[in-house]
Amino acid sequence: MNAASARRILITRPREDAEPLAALLADHGIASLIEPLMLAEILAGGTLDLAGVQALIATSANGVRAFAARDPRRSLPVCCVGDATARAAREARFAEVTSAAGDVEALAEMILGRHDPADGAFLHIAGTVTAGDLAGRLQASGFAYRRAVLYEMRPAAALSPEACEAMAAEGLSGVTLYSPRTAALFADLVDAHRLAAACRGLRAYCLSKAVAEKVARLPFAARVVAARPDQPAMLAAILDDAAVRS
Repeated sequence: MNAASARRILITRPREDAEPLAALLADHGIASLIEPLMLAEILAGGTLDLAGVQALIATSANGVRAFAARDPRRSLPVCCVGDATARAAREARFAEVTSAAGDVEALAEMILGRHDPADGAFLHIAGTVTAGDLAGRLQASGFAYRRAVLYEMRPAAALSPEACEAMAAEGLSGVTLYSPRTAALFADLVDAHRLAAACRGLRAYCLSKAVAEKVARLPFAARVVAARPDQPAMLAAILDDAAVRS
């Protein structure tokens, strides 16, 4: 059995986002355990005020799903932070979808380079917590920016018995962490379950340096940071790390 096939990765994303990564890992002989640490709760409300809006901004797939649950309109273009968010927008049947394939800074640069402030406002379909200063970047260049808070991420109160058992029994080889908030929550839950020692055999696969910093206190065998903040880079980080150690 090679090193890759012996691996099992804990994926901490919401299930809708975790399943595509689990499928990609399975294609490379790597098993997964999906353990959502944040659950998206769509906030109540009716259709949105889209008057004067030239395009929507989506910085997460959850924002797209929340909009789709509340509003049937799909005619506006959607500017997405990354490919996973863009995929969710296409699945929701938005006709015009573009991806910055990066982070909030890349998204701002894409919007500034492709759009005219005179054509109307941008509506950010978002959660209660957002990263970066997208509003400031756009407004500084003369764009009108509005934010619609459509969902809230609820943190898990505990790790599941299956995840605890897998960690305690050294049945995992790594964990994926996609946001600073999720990473901080994971560290707190590991401490609460007294599983810090179990991290010594785990690799923490982090989407960014900011994510890695939030789990610095845990004794991971390594903290591996993706080259870019997107899913392909995360997959590459896992596979490259496996290849080096095989």
